[in-house]
Amino acid sequence: MTGSAALLRERYGERYRWLLLLSVMVGTMASIMSSTIVNVAIPDMSHHFTLGQSRAQWVTSGFMVATTVAMLATPWLLARYGYRATYVGAMALLLAGGIGGGVAGQYEWVLLARVLEGLAAGVVQPIPAVIILYAFQPHEQGRASGIFGMGVVLAPAIGPSVGGLLVDWFGWRSIFFMVVPFCIASIALAYKYVPVSSPGGVAADRAGATLDWAGLLLGAAGTLCLLNGLVALHSGPALEAAALLLGALAALAAFIAWERRVLARGGKPLMDLRLFEVRQFAMGSIVAFIYGTALFGSTYLLPVFMQLGLQLSASHVGTIMLPAGLVLAATIPIVGRMADRQPTHLLVGTGLALLAISFGLMALVGLHATVWLLVAITALGRIGLGFILPSLNLGAMRPLAKPLIAQGSSAISFVRMLGGAAGVSLCGIVLEWRIAAHGDSLQNAVSSPGRVAAFGETFLLLTGLCLLALVAAWQLRPPRKG
Repeated sequence: MTGSAALLRERYGERYRWLLLLSVMVGTMASIMSSTIVNVAIPDMSHHFTLGQSRAQWVTSGFMVATTVAMLATPWLLARYGYRATYVGAMALLLAGGIGGGVAGQYEWVLLARVLEGLAAGVVQPIPAVIILYAFQPHEQGRASGIFGMGVVLAPAIGPSVGGLLVDWFGWRSIFFMVVPFCIASIALAYKYVPVSSPGGVAADRAGATLDWAGLLLGAAGTLCLLNGLVALHSGPALEAAALLLGALAALAAFIAWERRVLARGGKPLMDLRLFEVRQFAMGSIVAFIYGTALFGSTYLLPVFMQLGLQLSASHVGTIMLPAGLVLAATIPIVGRMADRQPTHLLVGTGLALLAISFGLMALVGLHATVWLLVAITALGRIGLGFILPSLNLGAMRPLAKPLIAQGSSAISFVRMLGGAAGVSLCGIVLEWRIAAHGDSLQNAVSSPGRVAAFGETFLLLTGLCLLALVAAWQLRPPRKG
């Protein structure tokens, strides 16, 4: 078959797997950049369209919901259409979202563009882990994961800084166009290096099982109920929040029951629940959910703390966060090489411990903390992330049977994104509760010791979550033989 993995490997030799990894890395960087960089444009966009905070927030929320749900469809797309068609289709969707958002004359079209970008990001992001586990030998997988991770984290580390300059120079529309060159480059690379076959080198089966639409709709309904329920818990009526969260639980129960029924009838479920019978994958999923909660929660909390708690300017916050991003990018490839030799549970456990320590130290920071202290604590936390990122997926997915790898990558990405969505809302809820308990308000222009203490108590919550994840991370160790 023209463009099959075997023929491409024969044409490009031993370096082929690295060229393949580079090809999907460019597209993944574009998808991650599109998820983070738009935040710097929201104030200008809100002013342009005269939006309230709740409507403007849907620019981010719409992207996150679309991403989370689309992740569930990636295994089916890969099996039915193969790597190249799936990847190029997602990049074309991301390109359309970038151009559409940049030229949109109405807010509704901007929101549609963000949903298209979110769908593309959800399809693309589980693919690299599948490629690493299929294309690389076990002794190379950690190194490959580390190199890939280094490239990917540079996008969110540098993107907002570049985005801020673009907004100042060219306006908010320029943010959407930033992904265009990455999309074009990724499509060109895909036609050269990404195989047309499905995972494992098998031919794509266009006449295969149809998509599990019922499972996808239940997953989408549950995700929407969860995210909106958490927002309502944060700022809306308690009754509405309770109804939405109960709806999320009902959708989850219905989803599990339906997926079991599809599997029992010999069909292709959206999420193969046999994944969770593998102890290491089940524990890895728990770690991924809590890790997503802590990661996204801290990404929201750190800059808010520095600006509203410590009264630092936005430029100071950028100065503090950028070195931490570069430290993370430098840590990942080193830990990736270690992942080929060291037990996963030790690497993930080390990362969670460092992350917990950094949150604990941030809880002790006072109003007059120096910039260098904040840089050091933030960098320590990012080193912890560097230990987790290349190790967690490998540790959770290596024990899976080959046919379940694509499902596993999709499932663990989905769980991590759900945790991230929950983390942002959880931090917002706890922060407002503790600030009110200390008799302060974020509306006050001047900070107070009580406000700093409230932030500290929220950081302690993240510390506790990391310690809880440590318990599950220990279960990532392989079972004893005999």
